[in-house]
Amino acid sequence: MTLIEERAEPRTVRRLGRPDAAARTRGGQRFLLLGLVLASMYSLFPVWWLLVASTKDRTGLYQSNGLWFSGWHLWTNLHQLFTYEDGIFLRWTANSFLYAGVGSLGGTLLALLTGYGLARFQFPGRNLVFACVVGSFLIPIALLTLPLYLLFSEIGWVDTPWAMLVPCLINPFSVYLAKVYTEATIPYELLEAARIDGAGELRIFFSIVLRMMTTGGATVFLLAFVNTWNAFFLPLTVLRGEENWTLNLGLYNWSGKRLESGVDLTGLVLTGALLSIVPMAIMMVAMRRYWRSGVTLGALK
Repeated sequence: MTLIEERAEPRTVRRLGRPDAAARTRGGQRFLLLGLVLASMYSLFPVWWLLVASTKDRTGLYQSNGLWFSGWHLWTNLHQLFTYEDGIFLRWTANSFLYAGVGSLGGTLLALLTGYGLARFQFPGRNLVFACVVGSFLIPIALLTLPLYLLFSEIGWVDTPWAMLVPCLINPFSVYLAKVYTEATIPYELLEAARIDGAGELRIFFSIVLRMMTTGGATVFLLAFVNTWNAFFLPLTVLRGEENWTLNLGLYNWSGKRLESGVDLTGLVLTGALLSIVPMAIMMVAMRRYWRSGVTLGALK
């Protein structure tokens, strides 16, 4: 065997091994694809059931297949939903938008300010403050509900919008996300250059920092909006009158009327639950462009 043949032999072995590696790669991709399909089906199954149930009348709801249509009564259900008890459903929807929208917007601004301060300013006790922030978001909100109720009772905020808005403005987890994002995207050199040019701290934040933190701010806002929109235990504790209830609390009250007074409002509850997920879907689609721009910015860096 010549030297050329000896050198060619390992290449032949490597070439023979390549199809096995490609087969393993294709097998892993198929396994991953199967897992994604199963996860998608698991996530979309409740939405499909809710959509189908919202199109049925009371008879079809209890006597037909739960996973397929039985007539089309969606418009009738929507009419009954919007007119029941003088349109109280619309009032609950407006309350949910008020609490989730205003509270999340104000909470996002405060979180970005606080996170920026913790990330880019040096002051005594900075690490201690950050440790308190991290420790506080580990406390479940249910443990804070009773102290909040007692505090709001003393100042007369129970059964008012302030009882929902003020807790939404303070979110330690949002502060943590804002700090981490600030450290990753806002360089010290940029801030120093702005200070040398004579810009004040507030102008630097609102003109430079806030624009560069659009992606992080969108993430913080969306998480806060979803958390407030889905809140149940806090509004159940601090809100008493129906005119101040959130959407979830109102639908929960309707679902219990079957046991209390014998009135079956299951169809209205399911139709209302279907409508309650529409704002979050719209919010997800609207915020997608900010995440895409953030990913592109990170790729360019």
